[in-house]
Amino acid sequence: MPHKVNGLFQASRIDRVRKENADTLTLFLDASLPDAAPGQFVMAWLPGVGEKPFSISGNDPLTLTVCAVGPVSRALCELKPADQLWVRGPLGKGFVLSGETHILVGGGYGAAPLYFLAKKARALNHEVTLCLGAKTRADLILLDQFEALRCRVLLATEDGSAGAQGLVSLPLLQALEQNLRAEVYACGPTGMLLAVHTLCRRVNLSAQLSFEALIRCGIGLCGSCELSEETCQQLGVPSGFLICSDGPVIKSARLH
Repeated sequence: MPHKVNGLFQASRIDRVRKENADTLTLFLDASLPDAAPGQFVMAWLPGVGEKPFSISGNDPLTLTVCAVGPVSRALCELKPADQLWVRGPLGKGFVLSGETHILVGGGYGAAPLYFLAKKARALNHEVTLCLGAKTRADLILLDQFEALRCRVLLATEDGSAGAQGLVSLPLLQALEQNLRAEVYACGPTGMLLAVHTLCRRVNLSAQLSFEALIRCGIGLCGSCELSEETCQQLGVPSGFLICSDGPVIKSARLH
């Protein structure tokens, strides 16, 4: 049942559940969001528990990849097939594919919206390189899915248990050295995104950066997700930038 009104909660049911790692599940719903773009999000609500934003990892069927880190996400990770979940969306501004060669950079659970983007790009037969970082091998998610799309996958883990030892900037540097005409798309913690922004500016590449924030309303009313003044200055975006409505994706321009 497709969602027709993105500002209202609509009921859906869990069709199936896939375990990604010890703390993370992917929920497949009996709903679709045909107009959703990679990088957009939905607000998911469980009565008596609360609501929380989740990036869309697939739109047909609607798919959410959830890590159990708080009351709402833990409750979602306890859902079983046929259980009900309310969602509203898609919300926010997503990624826009530019060119035919793409470098995707994910930190931890930033892999979820990037998988949606990779699937869209590969359907167009575009070249996709994924740079994915996490603390350990056990924290990496969706690797099998990216490999099934025939993406080139470069890994980094802080403990060296998979790929290069260190931060995701290491495989990103490798990917940039091999292709200086690609568009870069990144999702993850703010520190990682600012590092991606700096590296791309250094080689005069544009990047699309998807920021995470405390989102309560999802429609730009409460101001809880306002980007800090310092970060706005670094990215060259206006003060008062709201992640939920002006983002989550921010276009980081070239130097020239």
